[in-house]
Amino acid sequence: MRTAVTVIVPTFNERDNVAELVARTAVALAAYDAEILFVDDSTDSTAAEVERVAADASLPVRVIHRADNTGGLGGAVVVGLEAAQHDLCIVMDGDLQHPPELLPALLARHDEGDADVVAASRYVGGGDTSGLGTAVRFGVSRAATWLTRAMFPIRLARSTDPMTGFFLVDRGRLDLTALKPQGFKILLEILARTDLRIAEVPMEFGERRHGTSKASLRQGATFVAHLARLRFGKMSLFAIIGVIGAAANLGIMWLLTAAGVPYIWAAIIGAEVTIIGNFILQERFVFADMRTNARGLGGRFAASFTFNNVEAALRIPVMALMVETWHISSVLATGLSLIVAFVARFLFHSLVVYAPKRGAKSGATANEEPKPDTATLRIIRAIDAEAMKPGEL
Repeated sequence: MRTAVTVIVPTFNERDNVAELVARTAVALAAYDAEILFVDDSTDSTAAEVERVAADASLPVRVIHRADNTGGLGGAVVVGLEAAQHDLCIVMDGDLQHPPELLPALLARHDEGDADVVAASRYVGGGDTSGLGTAVRFGVSRAATWLTRAMFPIRLARSTDPMTGFFLVDRGRLDLTALKPQGFKILLEILARTDLRIAEVPMEFGERRHGTSKASLRQGATFVAHLARLRFGKMSLFAIIGVIGAAANLGIMWLLTAAGVPYIWAAIIGAEVTIIGNFILQERFVFADMRTNARGLGGRFAASFTFNNVEAALRIPVMALMVETWHISSVLATGLSLIVAFVARFLFHSLVVYAPKRGAKSGATANEEPKPDTATLRIIRAIDAEAMKPGEL
């Protein structure tokens, strides 16, 4: 029996790409029982072009035209997953930047049996990002990837490119009703809301043939908002602990200076006590789900303590430089420096301090330390689980 697969192609004004995409996909999947399903949100004649090409295609080609593009591209993919004839589905863009010739590699990797999702990655060994074009687009893509992985350091531990739109997924392992897509990044939605196993194959991201990029500031804002909805819990807890630490720092300084300690020494003592206190709270409430697979307690503390001291030593000179060079108020400069410092601290702790050790397993399959099972601890674990899981604001 031949493997059955549905290729889902969400489109928006991709008329000029349809014929080539169908032809190349048909050649790539000649050995498979395949269909192509376009889910079209276009304002041009893309849907009519799909129907024209389908008449002479060597494999079944269907199109669903949506009058209301609820959920954007991600919503279109969910519609395609619901309507697909086969459980094995491959999602790819309609702009030909995702090479159809890679389809057999995705299917072959899935046949190995250890993954529910196989993603085509621009950043794994052998991948290529030249299709992004400018250095600015590459920088934005990398920054978004780093931020996303920092927000989901466990679920995305095995994903180098959670932003890719070219991936295979076993629909039978998905609860489609649990997905709430917004904007472009449907793979991120799937990985964040499920425990599906992921593998990757390298992709050479091609140049756009026809049409224009759909990326925009509006799409960027949609992505940031969606990312916040998915993983607001972890970063918000980190921020709350930071606020508690700042208040404690001021309180310690006030007490020490009131006792006659010089304010410089009071500031240093307050900062060091706060750094240690923040680490203890972060260990318990923010990164508790990552400790088992991370380096030892001493290594985590040393990395956190060093980074926070270096950041504190650099922040004040940078703030002074902003005031002197940009001629902005010291209050505004302090606020900007604190925002940058907060993001830097969160990224460093998520991606470095609590990074899984080499060879460590991710998720619930890892060897875990025995946990006591008292009523109080069960309540605390339930609260932790609720705070850490993806959810909606």
